[in-house]
Amino acid sequence: MMTIKEAILKTLRDNKKFMNHKEVCDFIIKNDLAKFETKTPDATVSATLGDFIRKNDNRVKRIKNNNGSYLYYFSNYENELNFKNEKSSLLNNKKIKYKERDLHPLFVTYLKSINILSKTIYHEESKKNSNQKWIHPDIVGVEFIKLKSKISSKFLKTIDKNKFFNLYSFELKREIKTDYELKEAYFQAVSNSSWANYAYLVAFELNDNLLDELQRLNQSFGIGFILLKSNPYESKILFNAKYRELDFKTIDRLCDENKGFRGFIELIDKYLDAEEKYLNGVKKEFEEKCDNILKDEEYISYCKNKNIPYEE
Repeated sequence: MMTIKEAILKTLRDNKKFMNHKEVCDFIIKNDLAKFETKTPDATVSATLGDFIRKNDNRVKRIKNNNGSYLYYFSNYENELNFKNEKSSLLNNKKIKYKERDLHPLFVTYLKSINILSKTIYHEESKKNSNQKWIHPDIVGVEFIKLKSKISSKFLKTIDKNKFFNLYSFELKREIKTDYELKEAYFQAVSNSSWANYAYLVAFELNDNLLDELQRLNQSFGIGFILLKSNPYESKILFNAKYRELDFKTIDRLCDENKGFRGFIELIDKYLDAEEKYLNGVKKEFEEKCDNILKDEEYISYCKNKNIPYEE
């Protein structure tokens, strides 16, 4: 019996055509090439196909289908396969490019999965007389620190509220393909996140050749990096942000500049001041006023509707 990886390679070799992950999975099962230990074999195949690409295993390659998903093929057949229709589909996809803000629901869903409540900050709501180019983050987030003892929680909130939570700032980009784009995006994140405990640059598509420079920038300036995935639960923190004390003067200025930011800070204050018996109700109110998250596998239909490349 083959491993899943071996079965995928045999499937692509035996089928001289483009195949999506479900077709690959069906072929493996039909021909009894490998045994799956999970209840979702198609998800296992999808993840393994993704590993070929992420690990630069050149035996397997892929292109985007016209609906934004991926089609895979065995690289030895590259000169024999007909790319005409697929290239036409790629051109059509470029005409209907997803927007940067279309990625926000995916990202806030990921943040909720790691216990960070978040909200989009709309730049168009800021005061018109603001003369600074990079002042507002795309998304702000908060992580409340939970203590086991109610007495210690009350004591800590009394003496030092800001030790009871962490504030996050996120600058989100569709893609970062060149060194110039990386520098511009990174220093935009530096500029608009100086007030937060933790600050991150986020991108949906990243040129792997930029990882060394990204690591250098992270070590020098402390801004972390998150690679966003179409399945938000597969998103990864590639470089952790460095902790910084809150800059309350800048927070106050941002509250004055942008009503969305001010509302988020007011919600945090309300949560911290809530008595224990009202805490769950206040938290529910907080979550309702944050960005909506995608439930279960809603990300698949969402990506289809927004023309965001995805893997089921």
